[in-house]
Amino acid sequence: MREPAEFDAFYDATSRRVLHQLYALTGDLGRARECTQEAYARAWRHWPAVTAATSPEAWVRGTAWRLASGRWRRGGRLAAAPPGTGSADLVAALLRLPEKQRYAIVVRYLAGAAVADIAAETGTSVATVENRLAKAHATLTRILPGDIAALTGGHRV
Repeated sequence: MREPAEFDAFYDATSRRVLHQLYALTGDLGRARECTQEAYARAWRHWPAVTAATSPEAWVRGTAWRLASGRWRRGGRLAAAPPGTGSADLVAALLRLPEKQRYAIVVRYLAGAAVADIAAETGTSVATVENRLAKAHATLTRILPGDIAALTGGHRV
C-alpha cells in the first residue's frame, strides 16, 4: 500500500539532490527537471518496489537518468552548459565525458555513492566502475585542472 506521507517525506528529502545530479549529468536544467519529475511519478506508481530497493534514491536517480538518456538518443546531443565560471564550466566539462564515465563520476562525487553501490546500480563490476572513475578523473583533470578537486573533495579517484 502506498503511503502519501512517506512518499512526500522521501520526495522532500531527495528531489533537490536528484535534480542537481541529473543537471550535472545532462547539462540541461529543463530536461533534468522533466526527467526528475517523471522519475518521481514512476516511483509513486511503484512505491512498494521502490521502498524495497536497497536505495530508493538510487532507484529514482537511475530512472531519471534512463529517461534523460533515452530522450538524448532520440533527440540528439545533450545540451552544452552555458559558458561561464564555476558549476557551468564543470557541467560543460562533464558533458565531454562518455556517458558511462559521466554517470559514475557524478553519482560517486555528487551523490556520494560508494563504488560498490554504483556497480550494483549499473549492473557492472566494482573494477569497471573504478576504471570509469579513473578515466573520467584523468579527462576532467586535463580540462579543469583546478576544479576537479572541488568535484571530488580533493580525493584521488
